[in-house]
Amino acid sequence: MARQILVKPILTEKSDRLSNTQSQYTFVVDRKSNKIEIKKAVQEMYSVSVESVNTIVVPGKTKSRNSRAGMIKGRKASFKKAIVTLASGEKLDFFGEI
Repeated sequence: MARQILVKPILTEKSDRLSNTQSQYTFVVDRKSNKIEIKKAVQEMYSVSVESVNTIVVPGKTKSRNSRAGMIKGRKASFKKAIVTLASGEKLDFFGEI
């Protein structure tokens, strides 16, 4: 069940800075999941204690590109993002033993 709620972690410079300074980790989550389900999924999957969960729905963006046939327009899908704050002294290891 945790794998269906947590789609993937977001690994950017900003999320790396948050994880190092404030013990906050960012995930792309299922659109229908709520904060309680996200908290349980992180605790079950990574065996850590979660203090709080903040969620954001990132809206889709319009994209366009040029081709031989002319301008092609489309949209990127919107997604839900969760910022999970862990208890002090706890960390997540996404890369394992690489």
